[in-house]
Amino acid sequence: MSPKGNRPHYGLLDTVRGVCILSMVAYHGMYDLVDIFGLPSAWYTGLPGYIWQQSICWTFILLSGMCWQLSRHHVKRGLLLVGCGAAISLITWLVMPSQRILYGVLNLLGLSALLLIPLDKLFRKIPAWAGLGGALLLFALTKNVSRGSLGFEGLVLCPLPEWLYATDLFAVAGFPSPGFWSTDYFPLLPWFFLFCAGYFLWGLLSQSERAKERLASGVRPLSFLGRHSLIIYLAHQPVLMGVFLAVGQLAG
Repeated sequence: MSPKGNRPHYGLLDTVRGVCILSMVAYHGMYDLVDIFGLPSAWYTGLPGYIWQQSICWTFILLSGMCWQLSRHHVKRGLLLVGCGAAISLITWLVMPSQRILYGVLNLLGLSALLLIPLDKLFRKIPAWAGLGGALLLFALTKNVSRGSLGFEGLVLCPLPEWLYATDLFAVAGFPSPGFWSTDYFPLLPWFFLFCAGYFLWGLLSQSERAKERLASGVRPLSFLGRHSLIIYLAHQPVLMGVFLAVGQLAG
């Protein structure tokens, strides 16, 4: 804590988030070109594109969990993110229903921030290394829950009961019905466990003064983008669509 009571700032976290937000804008630009405007791209629709997409969401969610302990306004932040997520769902449903977003990443981050409030006291009693390992293990075990099984990617450990997927009421938790679909779907399972992994990762790093010193400095332009990542996230798709439509008009 500084003499004025302000919490220390870790510029490297903002810098990493800034790099990630730029990567996300580029990825969504490719998404628009391929999925909306029909540009063929085998690498994007294949494994390289999937790894790119996963690298973005893993980084964002892990960082958000790390930064949870650095925030003082968990309820306000959580409700803001849930509200922004709900607004995006409504807008996409009304304006572009073929690209509707239900339970997207903002909804996940908001709910995760709120869920950690009652869990914080319990989690503080768990050694950071044990919590980090446990959270990552649970994330790996539940990675395929929305596909109907326990397991990680191609590894299927066991199928889950079909009754869990009988209704979309449990889609937010990770149990969507066969008819459910969303272009940006991040349910609590498995992603809340990755958020918790970030929480424990910060608990581990904060024990080292050397680690905190290295996290203190960042790259200023990227840090600026990282600090304004929510605004960029909300604005980037309309801007991208406007640019692509304008270029299309100019190109005839």
